[in-house]
Amino acid sequence: MIVMESFRDFTVAEYFAGIGLVRMGLEQSGWRVVYANDISEKKFEMYEDFFPDTQGHYAVEDIFKIDPASVPVTTLATCSFPCIDLSLAGNMTGVVSGQHSSAFWGFIKVLEGQGTSAPPILLVENVPGWLVSNNGEDFRTTVQALNRLGYACDAFVLDALRFTPQSRLRVFLVGTKLLVPTTNTEFILARSKALVSDQLKKRIAANKDLTWFYNQIPEPPVPHSVGLSSIIEHLDDSDTRWWSEEQTYRHLEMMDPVHRSRVNQLQNENQISYRTFYRRRRNGQQRAEVRDDDLSGCLRTAVGGSGKQFLIVAGKRSLRMRSMTPREYARLQGVSDEYPIKVNSVQALTGFGDAVCVPVISWIARNVLNTLAEHFAVGNELELCNGRQSHA
Repeated sequence: MIVMESFRDFTVAEYFAGIGLVRMGLEQSGWRVVYANDISEKKFEMYEDFFPDTQGHYAVEDIFKIDPASVPVTTLATCSFPCIDLSLAGNMTGVVSGQHSSAFWGFIKVLEGQGTSAPPILLVENVPGWLVSNNGEDFRTTVQALNRLGYACDAFVLDALRFTPQSRLRVFLVGTKLLVPTTNTEFILARSKALVSDQLKKRIAANKDLTWFYNQIPEPPVPHSVGLSSIIEHLDDSDTRWWSEEQTYRHLEMMDPVHRSRVNQLQNENQISYRTFYRRRRNGQQRAEVRDDDLSGCLRTAVGGSGKQFLIVAGKRSLRMRSMTPREYARLQGVSDEYPIKVNSVQALTGFGDAVCVPVISWIARNVLNTLAEHFAVGNELELCNGRQSHA
C-alpha cells in the first residue's frame, strides 16, 4: 500500500477530461486539477473556454503516448474512458478489443509507469453496459487490472436523475492504495438499489475473489419526478431553430398511435407542457418516441441517427418542435449558464452529451473521495512516521 505524507492538498490528474465537467464537479468540493488529458481537440476547445489556465496542464494527446514521468504526483486520478464499445447504443465489442473503450489500457499504462508515485485514489466511470459487455468479463478485467497495480476497489451506481431532470445511470469504481481494510463483498451487496443496480449486484457476486473495500456511502437524494420545464431555453417565435410545420407534421407521422395520442392530449390542454423524444429505428421504420413525463432521457452525442434529443412544446392548441439546444444540454448536466458556449451546435451537443453530470461528481467527491482521503490520512501518516522511526 502506498503512503502519502499529506492528503490536504487534494490534487487531481484528469484522464479523458473532455470539456471539463469532472473538473467542475471536483472543484466544488475542494479538489484542484493539475493535469488533464484528452485526445479531442474539439473538446479541449470547450474546456479552455471555461478554464483559461488550461494551456499549462492539458495535454491533447493519445493516452498511450503519455510519458508517465510528465504527469505530476497527485492524490486522485479520474478516468472517464470512452463508452462506445460498452454502450448499448454502440457495438459492445468491449474494453479489450474495442477500438475506443480499449483506451482504458492507456490509463493503466500511465499508472504502471508512475510506480510508487501513482495516485493513491482513483475514480473510474462508465455506462451500465460496462457491467454486461462480454458477459461481464470486461468489468472483471478492469477490476483485476487495478488490483494488480495494488488498488482495492469499491463500486456503486448513481443516476443523474437524483440531481437534475435527466435519466442518466452511470457506474463508478473507486480504487485506493491507502491502508484501508479490505472486505468481502457482503457490505457492498447490502447497499440499497439507489447505489447497487441488479446488474452491479450480479457482477460483484460473481467476482468475490477480487480485492474489494467498502465505503460507507449515504443514500443519494430522491430522484426528480419533474423538472424538464425548469431547464428549457425560451426562444422567440421567430427563432429559426423552430421546425417548420412540414417538419413537425413529418415527425408526428413517425409516431405510433400511443405516442401520437400522448402529444394530442398535451396539445389540447390549457397549459404549456414540454416533452423530449428520440428518433429510433423500429422494425425497419423510423419512429419518433415521446417520453410521458416532464423529464429528459439520457443525453448522448450528436453523432448518429438516435443520438440527438428533440423537444416538443405543446398546449393551448399549439404544437412546436425543435432540437434541444446546447444550453439545455448543459443545464441537464448541472452546468451553470456561466459556462460559455462559443462552438457550433453539433460540437457543443457532442461535448455535453459525452460528459458527466456535474452534481453527481460533486456528491461523490463530498461523500466518497473527501471522506476516504480525510479518514485515512492520519493512519497513513502514522504509518510513515513509524516507518521512519523503525529505520532510525
